[in-house]
Amino acid sequence: MKALIFAAGLGERMRPLTNHTPKPLLVAGGKPLIVWHLEKLAAIGIRDVVINTSWLAEQFPATLGDGERWGLRLHYSYEGATPLETGGGMWHALPSLTENDDAWLAVNGDIWTDFDFAGLPRQIDGDAHLVLVDNPPQHPGGDFVLAAGGKVFASGEPRLTFSGVGLYRPALFADWRDIIGDVPGTDQNPPRFKLAPLLRSAMAGGRVSGEHHTGRWTDVGTPERLARLDVELTSAVAGNN
Repeated sequence: MKALIFAAGLGERMRPLTNHTPKPLLVAGGKPLIVWHLEKLAAIGIRDVVINTSWLAEQFPATLGDGERWGLRLHYSYEGATPLETGGGMWHALPSLTENDDAWLAVNGDIWTDFDFAGLPRQIDGDAHLVLVDNPPQHPGGDFVLAAGGKVFASGEPRLTFSGVGLYRPALFADWRDIIGDVPGTDQNPPRFKLAPLLRSAMAGGRVSGEHHTGRWTDVGTPERLARLDVELTSAVAGNN
């Protein structure tokens, strides 16, 4: 299995911290947010990791290198000065992610979680498998519904929040142009579009499964949340020494 880390965002809500540092390279608990992911991916045996980049893209290889220090092979997928959104970014990286019809793991570079990637299925029957979490204060309405049988749907109650961790298969993109429609960005090369419409379409067909993570998870979307996470992780590290 290969992996993709979304790291191309502009980090506008994190200014001024992201004026000179991409959000995934901001430090919490003594290391960049993205390094927490790289360590966990290496621990479950993943070797090839694609990192999509845009804002301050040159800082990623300068900081992370080729991944050898974690036993990884890092591949950088540069999207240009304007990020391609989640769908376009994943589409642009597909040649480096797809191997036969195997699923790949994707994780947002600006989250932190104690979710164990080893618990994810190595293969999925549908188009995607999403890790959902309890709704945080900043997102009380949630995103999706996890049904009793493990399927994920776009409507219903109670709702949970998408964690930014998921598995995906190439079939999710089979009819992406028909699903997305004629919206700004789809006519450029490479195209720019969101992933959510593709997921909702697959959900309507019963092709998305999921699980509920009840442990720790933080969307590091503001300087205040980053500072709080840094204190928590630094205290935990100190307590283990």
